Amino acid sequence: MEKLKLRVEGMTCVNCAKAIERALRRYRGVKEVEVSFELGLVSVEYEEEFLNPEMIAKVINDLGYKVISEHKKKEPLK
Repeated sequence: MEKLKLRVEGMTCVNCAKAIERALRRYRGVKEVEVSFELGLVSVEYEEEFLNPEMIAKVINDLGYKVISEHKKKEPLK
């Protein structure tokens, strides 16, 4: 399991956050999504055999927002 935090520009309201959350939840391997338009942050917990950071960033960018930085963290097995 991987955890990815992305700094995203262009989110201005709760509907922006919900659009990103809905789009990411459609993908196989996404376990958790948290979006804060106030902070400009998107946090995604996902299975790396299905997704990678570039794919996740592309989903967000394709919605019209701009991913400006990312931080990936490996989650310990439970």
